[in-house]
Order: sequence, then C-alpha cells, then structure tokens
Amino acid sequence: MKNRERIRLWLFSLAVCLTGNLIAQPFTQRLAYGPLTDSLPSRTLNQVTVKGFRPTVVESLPAVHGTYLMSGKRNEVIRLADIDANVADKSPRQLFARIPGVFVYDMDGTGNQINIATRGLDPHRSWENNIRQNGIITNSDMYGYPASHYSPPMESINRIELVRGTASLQYGAQFGGMLNYVTKSADTTRQFGFETVNSVGSYGLLSTYNAVGGRVGKWTYYAYYYRRHSNGYRENSRSDANAQFGRLQYQATKRLGFTAELGRSTYNYQIPGPLTDAMFAQDPRQSTRSRNYFNPDIYIPSLKTDWQLSDRTRLLWTVSAVLGARNSVQLDAFATVPDTISRATGQYKARQVDIDNFNSYTSEWRLLHQYKLGNVGSVLAVGVQLMNNDLHRRQLGVGTTDTDFDLSLTSPFRRDLHYRTRNVAAFAENQFHLTDRLTISPGMRLESGKTEMRGTITYYAPENLPTDISHHFLLLGINGEYRVNESVKVYGGWSQAYRPVVFKDIIPASVYERIDKNLKDAYGYNAEMGIDGRWQTLHLNVTVFDLLYRNRLGTVLLTNTDGTNYIFRTNIGDSRSTGVEALVETQLVRTERIMISGFTSTAYNKARYLKGQVSAGAENRSVVGNQVESAPEWTSRNGLTARYGTTSLTLQYSYVSQTFSDALNTPVASANGAVGPVSAYSLWDLNGTWHSKRGLTIRGSVNNLLNQQYFTKRPTFYPGPGVWPSDGRSAVLTVGLTI
Repeated sequence: MKNRERIRLWLFSLAVCLTGNLIAQPFTQRLAYGPLTDSLPSRTLNQVTVKGFRPTVVESLPAVHGTYLMSGKRNEVIRLADIDANVADKSPRQLFARIPGVFVYDMDGTGNQINIATRGLDPHRSWENNIRQNGIITNSDMYGYPASHYSPPMESINRIELVRGTASLQYGAQFGGMLNYVTKSADTTRQFGFETVNSVGSYGLLSTYNAVGGRVGKWTYYAYYYRRHSNGYRENSRSDANAQFGRLQYQATKRLGFTAELGRSTYNYQIPGPLTDAMFAQDPRQSTRSRNYFNPDIYIPSLKTDWQLSDRTRLLWTVSAVLGARNSVQLDAFATVPDTISRATGQYKARQVDIDNFNSYTSEWRLLHQYKLGNVGSVLAVGVQLMNNDLHRRQLGVGTTDTDFDLSLTSPFRRDLHYRTRNVAAFAENQFHLTDRLTISPGMRLESGKTEMRGTITYYAPENLPTDISHHFLLLGINGEYRVNESVKVYGGWSQAYRPVVFKDIIPASVYERIDKNLKDAYGYNAEMGIDGRWQTLHLNVTVFDLLYRNRLGTVLLTNTDGTNYIFRTNIGDSRSTGVEALVETQLVRTERIMISGFTSTAYNKARYLKGQVSAGAENRSVVGNQVESAPEWTSRNGLTARYGTTSLTLQYSYVSQTFSDALNTPVASANGAVGPVSAYSLWDLNGTWHSKRGLTIRGSVNNLLNQQYFTKRPTFYPGPGVWPSDGRSAVLTVGLTI
C-alpha cells in the first residue's frame, strides 16, 4: 500500500472514530444528566470493516534511523512475520530471498549458522559484514576473527536489516556493510505476555522457543529460552543447540532510558567430514568422520543509555562485549584419509584440539543533532568507537583417541597465541537537505589502532613470530538521494572501506611457510547507484555497483639463498566486483479475500582479479582475469505467493551459477575434492503460513522440493577442504501461540 493510500486510510479511520465519538457523546450525556432539550438528531451507521493486504514485503529504513543516517544507501528490511519461510532451519535462501545478490554458503542444514555474502565477498560466517543484534556488534573479534559465532534462533527475530557497503563509515571496517538482527519486543500494553514456537521436521528435528515479556510501571522486560535438536541430513551430523536472551529496560524520564541485554548461544555439532566428488556422486549423505565436533559458546552482554538531550539532539552510549569460546576436536585431514582403528594399537588416531577464547570489548558514543545552516536543514551524526580485544588462540593440541566430544589433551598445544588489538575510530556524517527533494550526505571515518600477535609456535623460530600490524586509515564517502516524487527516489554513493588482516592470515601453517612482516590490511571502496520506486502495487529497486578490493591475501612461492623453496604468505593482488542488483515485487491478482503476488530478486556480479599471482605447485601463476572464489555471476530467487484471508502459500525458485574454490579457477576437481569448480544449481521450496485471530500461527515448509543434490562451496579451511553436501528434501511443521 503506497503512502498516499495509507494517509487516506488513516484519515478515513480517524473520521470514523470522530463520528462515533460525536454520536456517542449525547447518549452518554443523557445517561448522566437526563434528557437533553437541544440535541443533534442521531443516526445509526452500518458497521465499517477496513481490509487490506500489504502490497510489498521489502521495506527501507528511514533517512534517520535512530542515531544513524540512511539517506542515499541501499538498504532492505525484512519482517519475518510477512514472509513464508523456514525459520526453524534458518534457511537463508528463504529469509534473504528478496534481497538480490545474497550468496548463501549452505555448509550444513542444522540451522546453527548463517553464512552469507554480497558482491563477491567471502561468505564464511558472514564475516565480511558488520554483524549486529539490536545494534550490538556480535562479530567474535573484528580484528582477529570477525566471524559471527553467535547464532540466535530466527524464532526470536522480528526483522532483518541489511545496509550495503556504503554504510562502512558509520558502522565499521567491513566491506559487506551492516547486517542487523532485531529481536522481538515485549507487549507494553500488558504486564505479562507469553509466546511459544515449536517445530518438528525431517531428520529428527525438534525445537522449542518460549518467551515472556511485559511492562510494569517504568520497567519493560523480555526474555526467551530456546532448544533445538537435529540428527542431520548426513550421517554423523547430529546437532544440539540452545540459546537464551534477556532484556530489561528502564524509562527514567520521557527523555532518558536505559537498556541492559544479555544474549547467549551455543551448540554442539557433530561434523560429518568432507567428501570427494566421487563420494558425493555415489551418496551425498555419507560421512567420512564420526569423531569430529564443533562447539561455540558465546555471550553478548550490553548496556545502552539513550538520552534525548533536546528536541533536536540525541545521545546514545553503548557498552558491549563478545565473550566465549570456539571449540573443536577433529581429525583434520582430506576426505581421502580414512578415520579408522589402527591394527597396531587397536585405537583410533588421536584427534586435534583447537580452542579460541574471545574477549572483545566495545564502547561507542553516538550523537545525532538536527540543525539549520542558513536555509538548509541538516542532520549531523558523529561518534567515537573504542575497541579492546584479546583473542587467545590455542591450536594443534593432541587430543584423545575417543569418539565423543572431549577437549582433553594428551600433549600441549603447538600454537599458543594472543592477538591483542586496541583501536579507536571517530566518524562523522552529515545530511544536507539542499531542497525538498535533494539530500547530500558526506562523511568520514578515522581509524587508528594496532594489533600485536604474541605467543609460541613450536615449529617456528621465535624471532620470526612477533608480528605487529598498525591500522591507520582515513576513510571518506558521500551519498546522495533525489526524490523524483513521493513514490520514486534515485540514490547513490561512494565510500572507502578496509578489512583488517585477521589471525588466519598471519599464522604459518608449517615450518615451510613464512609470513610477510609488512602485511597490509585490505582496502578499497564500494560505489552504487540505483532507483527505488513504488507505483500502485509494484515495487522496483535496481542498483548498479562497483566494489574494489585491494591487497587480497594469499601465498606465493619464493626461493632461499641456498636454492630451496618456501611458501610466503603476503598480499597477492586486487579484485573488482561490478554488477547489477534488481528486486521487483508486484501484485498480480487481488480481490476482496484473495491476493496473488510475485517477486524476482536477481543479481549479476562480475568478480574478477585485476592483478595477482599465487603459488601452484613448484611455480607461481598469474590469476589476472580469473573469477574470484565463491562469487557466482548469477544469483536469482523468484517467488509466487497466494494469500486467502490469513493463509498464504509461497513457491520459490532459486538459481546460483557456477563458482570456483580457488583463485586459479581449477577446471577439474582434484582427487581429494579440495579444489575445483562448484556446479550451478537450482532449487524449489514451498512454504505456507496460517494465522488465527487468537494468536495461533502454523507454518509448513518443504525445502528442496525436487530433492536436488548439490553443494555451495569447497572451503579452504574449517570445516575441512572438500565437498560439503547441502540438504536434500526435508519438511518442517511449526506451531506458534501468543497469549
């Protein structure tokens, strides 16, 4: 429903209310004071019922969103209650279906983690994005391991906000922009409310989500508890997850409020191991490992002070942390290496134990001020962000020969390292409303910090280990927006960005590998220009983009003075992604009770290496012109939704074109499955939802309707190089009740 129709509907509803009040007033006066001698003639009106469907699903953030400025930036908001999607399995291709260009890395179907990227970036645990929950950073360590191991249940999420890379000046250093999961809130009209969401599905899926919330005086509270179990699509892929969350808000005055939150997520996932291509063709559900486990346990505490200093000035101070551990115990080897009992010892081989401990602290002050510069209305957003992180990484510990999840050691860790970062960032962005239609928003961000790696690696010379990396960047950007009319806007922007060198980039894998002491952080820019329009029941948003990514990390082969070779990890080259992202939503049929709508969310992305070379056996080979790893040229998701009353059914078709696992674009898969192409694939999903007037919701999903056997990526590190099959056909039934 477009804005003009909303205004008309609001005015009509107001008129009905006022009319009813005028009619009721003489009647109530008559009850209080007896018959009136001078009254207006009364007339009984027929009942008026206002019905309507939301014409489109994807929303945009307002120009001023809290203390952030969004004008001129491509952004999308998806409210989960408005879409038919498999929330129990956190199926990203359904949750993000209407956001064009989202590449999904389906490592497993356990519903534990979301792995996505846009514009040719790496999807591993979405670590090219600034990941947030309710505006709080959840990346484990932005400068050491920016993956987000924190994984809240989708049952707890009200909406998902994605702002593309041109938001890097306000949010932080990541090229991919900001991804914010906004949790549900308490019903403030009652002192106590309760919601339960329960799911059952294929492969032993059982989950339960239970939440309470309400408001008592100046206090508002909300909390949930969640558990989930799945046996997994593949053999030896059992998963057990649980999560908790609590929020307590105190509204001291109309202008001053405090919010405390604590979120926790943990799961224990049995990792079934990689396959070769031959194994995948034979049986994609088979397993090469039965003793491998992965277990993150993450806490996200935060405190917010929200102070409306005046009608034009707002201050937000946030203090937060990411605390916890990433644990794994596994036999880390190629798919061609079997995990069997030794005839000589009568036991399995000892497993490798790795433990990361995260201690990441953030304090951020943000000030939003509205003012006038002459006749030009302006909004200024300024802030300071302080980060103090200590990532303690212990790897290559010799574990037990047992089969269960056990982090016990029989021999000390061969790597015991600390990765300490202190960083300060100051940023400012200003919206200038030059006319009623034209807004220009220049901005800047100053980053200054240092990362120190200290510790021991038993196979590495101590004098080669200490590594210091300085982060000093002045990032500039500008965005603009022109309102053609109330329904159509043209937007665009350019913003510099950088990505710090992370832990895995500077740890030598063996004695034959050396690290460049002058490693540089990746840097570059995001540029975009688009049009967003809503006409009647049609929504169109088309963007052209250009992303330059310099100083990509990799390895080259060098020669010692004695003629022997060694692997040198350094900055190996630059890449560039250019393309188009297009979303079209429209209503096809609409009657009083029936609506049929459709959407297409399609992106073309040409991600290529501009320069660079990598080691290939006994030589270095150029990768200029090669396709960037895990960057499909075409990604398209299309859906058809039929609504009847409070019931809806969505059929979705997804297509992803071929990608490569390595910068060399190896055309034929290796025997162990570690490198090679990832074939194009297409999938069909069917999802339905029914809402009752009494708070009951039923969702049903049939995922991968035609049982397509496919995989989305050949990882180069965790959970192991090789083929990782995605799930075949599965079904889920979800029942929710709110009281």
